[in-house]
Amino acid sequence: MDIIDFDRLDDAQREEASRILRQAISGPSYKGPGEAETETASFLAGAERFALAAVDGATVRGWIGAIRGYSHALELHPLVVDPPWQRKGIGRALVAALEERAAAEGYLVVHLGTDDEVGGTSLFNVDLFPNALAKLVHIQPSPSGHPFFFYRSIGYEPIGLLPDANGFGKPDIFMAKRVAKRATA
Repeated sequence: MDIIDFDRLDDAQREEASRILRQAISGPSYKGPGEAETETASFLAGAERFALAAVDGATVRGWIGAIRGYSHALELHPLVVDPPWQRKGIGRALVAALEERAAAEGYLVVHLGTDDEVGGTSLFNVDLFPNALAKLVHIQPSPSGHPFFFYRSIGYEPIGLLPDANGFGKPDIFMAKRVAKRATA
């Protein structure tokens, strides 16, 4: 398995990346006509975004995107692995490669939002007001699982949440990880 820059993918591999995006994300995101293709293409245009792909021979198995929105913090969005290839270390490898590149480019932090639109955590379908952060402290997985727990297992910390971001009881959970050491004077 090799991890390569997204712009090295050919047209067929980009189509495969779009299919993976559509299939790997639970919930309604990227399911409409052309949505996954538009999102995939957005990582090829301009300096604001980049993506890395995990390829096995010529076959794309997963990919990770990054958005340069802050001077010292890089947003991870999205991370997707072809469903038959999940839980085989591809997601971890993609995140590690992204973190390495982020640190090399001078970013201090990688951050992400992980929506719960399908009931993967104990925060789903709950009125998080008042004391939303207190409820975040006690987050638990549902039997279906949620990416929050994967990210936590690789060092990402919950840093906040936006209750009802995707409708009542469907929060966006924010996480971050420091990827570069603080320079000392």
